[in-house]
Amino acid sequence: MKLFVANISRECSEDELKEVFSQFGTVESLNIIKDRDTGQSRGFGFVKMENREAGEAAIAGLHDKEVHGRALVVNEAKEQQKRPAGGGGGGRRGGPGRY
Repeated sequence: MKLFVANISRECSEDELKEVFSQFGTVESLNIIKDRDTGQSRGFGFVKMENREAGEAAIAGLHDKEVHGRALVVNEAKEQQKRPAGGGGGGRRGGPGRY
C-alpha cells in the first residue's frame, strides 16, 4: 500500500522516517521529495508498505503524530492524474498587450 506523508520536518531524514513507519510493518520503499535546485526537503513524501494491513496500521498510528515537532499527515496515496502533453503556459510569449 502506498502512502502519502506530508508535514515532514526538514530535519527528518529518510532513515528516521523509515524507522518510524517500520513499527507498523515492512517498508518496501520510502522517498522524501526534495527541491531540485536546493536539495532540501519539500516537506512531503511517499512510503510503500508491504501490504494494505500494514499501511492502514501506519495511517491509524502515525496520522497527527509528532515527529521532529511537526504533526505528520498520513493518507493513502492517490494515483497520479495524467497531465496533458505540451508543458502548458507559464512562459513569456510575446504578442500584443503582453509585457
